[in-house]
Order: sequence, then structure tokens, then C-alpha cells
Amino acid sequence: MSNRSYEPIQSHRVAFIGLGVMGGPMAGHLQRAGHDVCVYNRTASKAAEWAAQYGGRHAATPREAAAGAQIVFACVGNDDDLRAVVLGADGAFAGMQPGAILADHTTASAEVARELHAVAQGLGLHFIDAPVSGGQAGAVNGALTVMCGGDAAPFAVMHPVAMAFSKAVTRVGDSGAGQLAKMVNQICIAGLVQGLSEAVAFGQKAGLDMHQVLEVIGKGAAQSWQLDNRGKTMVDDKFDFGFAVDWMRKDLGLVLDEARRNGAKLPVTALVDQFYADVQTMGGNRWDTSSLIRRLK
Repeated sequence: MSNRSYEPIQSHRVAFIGLGVMGGPMAGHLQRAGHDVCVYNRTASKAAEWAAQYGGRHAATPREAAAGAQIVFACVGNDDDLRAVVLGADGAFAGMQPGAILADHTTASAEVARELHAVAQGLGLHFIDAPVSGGQAGAVNGALTVMCGGDAAPFAVMHPVAMAFSKAVTRVGDSGAGQLAKMVNQICIAGLVQGLSEAVAFGQKAGLDMHQVLEVIGKGAAQSWQLDNRGKTMVDDKFDFGFAVDWMRKDLGLVLDEARRNGAKLPVTALVDQFYADVQTMGGNRWDTSSLIRRLK
């Protein structure tokens, strides 16, 4: 956990559902910022370990975790996982009081966001789709970027609380807009990583000292987060960290599904998605997304 400081804020009673590599640290920041946090995880032992580490509470079901919470945060795997923890007799909605807010940090479809927003409205609740960018390091350091879709009033309540684990929390539109913005983010990353992979592989074939070359071009128009944070490890052929290829393929699947619906043309993104399929075939399911360069060697 980072040593970040927290802005003074009124304490809220909150729940956090899903304690993976992202959710665990995010919930920890909420507890350390002074909020009363109750967590739920599908693997109950992980929830107990989190409570022992951070001093919060844990519950046996999403409904129990959400009971009495003003804001329920969720960060799970995909659309079906999200429905499983939100809907049904043991889901979070069943335990939430009227006026409570569910902020979902899962990277999911815009479709499920709109679906759950509509269900929430019918129950007198609020739903905000709030996917994040920044990866595991961003979660640990409390420096995530959060893209939100939903109604303005509940967003205003959720915003200062979510700043416990974020450097920016921004409402970009109505329900579903947060997920669409995350898709834009992933489209950008896919093209950038492929370009960087080709550049590094080309430079190595040409016999250049690529650590030096990246240092030089990183001061010019080629500079990017990917170059700064993944360039050197790509040169060194190290990929046992970061954002897994499996996760990126899930995200690009969401992107390409949405593009089929809205008519957007994504030729490069579709190609890079297939390149990631090649990396999976090579056994790189859990390698960092920068492992695209392995195809070129």
C-alpha cells in the first residue's frame, strides 16, 4: 500500500464488492481515508484477510455487505459477474436502502450499465458505471483515473469518496458513458502498444541501443505513458507484471461488440486483438499487454 495522504472528508458507510488485484487496494484506501468499510468477496477467505489487514468488516453476501451503506463500490470480472453480485435475493441491490448509490468499477459493457441503471431507478437506488484506468499500480498507489456515466446528483455524492483511491474522477455523460470512455482508452492503448512493439523490434534488428533510443525519443513527439512505463521492460523482454493479456482481450471484445452496434470502424484494434490471441497461443495469457513484441521476435 502506498503512503499517500488523504483529503479530510466526512466519513461514509460504504461497501466494497470484489477484492481482486484492483478492488483489494481500492477498498483499503477507503478504509484508510476514514470510511466505515464492509467488504464482500466470492472467496470468503480473501475478505477475511482484507479485514485483518485493514481493520474493516466483511460479510457473507453482497446483500449483507451493502446493508446500511450509503455507497456500494464493486469491481468484479465481467457483465455476468456484475449481475451476480448486484441482482437477486443475495445481491447488493436487495440490501441497499432507498437513495443509496452503487458505483461499478468493473470494465463491462455499456449495455449492462444501462440495464442496471434502469433496475436501480425502479428500486429508488442510483447506479453509476465507473470503470478505471491505471492498472494494479494505480490501485495500490491510489492514483486511478475513473470515467463515470450516470446521473449528476449521485455522482456528486460519490466523487469525493472515490477520490480516496483516485487522482481523477470525472463524469463524462449519462449511464453507459463511463464504459464507452473506457473503451476509447483501450482502443488508444492497443494501437500504442503495437506501435511501440514494432519500433523496439525494428531498432533491435537495426542494432541500436534501444534503452538509449527510447530515452532520446521519449523527450519528443513519440513520448507516451506506454513508452515511459513499458519501453525498457519490452527491450529487456520482461512481462511478468502489469495488465494481463487475458484482461485486454476481454476489454477489446467489449470494444469490438460495441463497434458492431454503433458502426465505428476499428481496423487496427481488430488486428491487434488478433495479435493478442497469438500471444495467448504462445502461453502469454497472464503476461503484460506489452508482450505484443514477443510476436515479432
